[in-house]
Amino acid sequence: MRVSQWARLRRQTGMGVTDRDARDTEELLARSFEANRPRLLRVAYTMTGSLADAEDCVQEAWLRLRGLADPGTVRDLAAWLTTTVSRLALDALGSARARREQYVGTWLPEPLVETREQDPADRVTLDESVSMALLVVLEQLSPAERTAFVLHDVFSMPFPEVAEVVGRSPAAVRQLASRARRHVEGAQPRTPATDAEQRELADAFMAACRGGDLPGLIALLDPDVVLRSDGGGKVSTLPRIVRGAHRVASALLHYATSRLDPRPADVNGAPGFTVRHDDGVLTVMAFTVDAGRITAIDGVRNPDKLTRVPGLD
Repeated sequence: MRVSQWARLRRQTGMGVTDRDARDTEELLARSFEANRPRLLRVAYTMTGSLADAEDCVQEAWLRLRGLADPGTVRDLAAWLTTTVSRLALDALGSARARREQYVGTWLPEPLVETREQDPADRVTLDESVSMALLVVLEQLSPAERTAFVLHDVFSMPFPEVAEVVGRSPAAVRQLASRARRHVEGAQPRTPATDAEQRELADAFMAACRGGDLPGLIALLDPDVVLRSDGGGKVSTLPRIVRGAHRVASALLHYATSRLDPRPADVNGAPGFTVRHDDGVLTVMAFTVDAGRITAIDGVRNPDKLTRVPGLD
């Protein structure tokens, strides 16, 4: 029985609110919330690019739900929670943009890393389109554009509901999503690789790095490939974005050694690696592949963004 159904039954029968009623309602509310938590976390993470911010938004939504005088008046709990989390994520995104203006070096989204050995219950399953490449592109949008695109195009929320989150008319939100869509489509791979193709390419990439094979590495890269690295001023990293196959390959081999211990992992749902360097610093590497070649390499080294990587203990 849904929370709203339980509340209506009490009102229709004239039942008083006993301690047991309160406990039952609280338990039912908690179960309903937990059933919605995975989707809420995906929405907030895609909007903010930060799993920490996403978890804060979801927790705050739970506190607000519990704080309602009568949660049973909520007709559609899933819709109420999604709207609440989305508004909180939009607020968090606005605050985060101000902080990122002061960020040291290149800012990259917090990667969502999952290993094959990981318990499926601990996974945060993302929609297939929420790749690291998409999150990087979303950073170039305004908070309103990003919200409109994520909620409508990724999570299929109708424009009138998106409008409630953004605080604009449905027509205005439609225009925001359209502008964002054009920007995203222009930056996405035109011929994306299959999971198997990307895994094979990632393996070949790491083998070339470990073997110091400059020509072999260049052959795997798109001529206009970009290499981004995020250390947040906490660890050493590339001072700026590197562009071009030869420059990227040379930079990678400068940092790579045969003592690297790369481990395959899924980074935002796509094959990637975690690499522990000689200095103990962890790097999470994500790849964007188009037409059989690597077009972007994103390496996150900021330890604050890697606290949830499995196997750190």
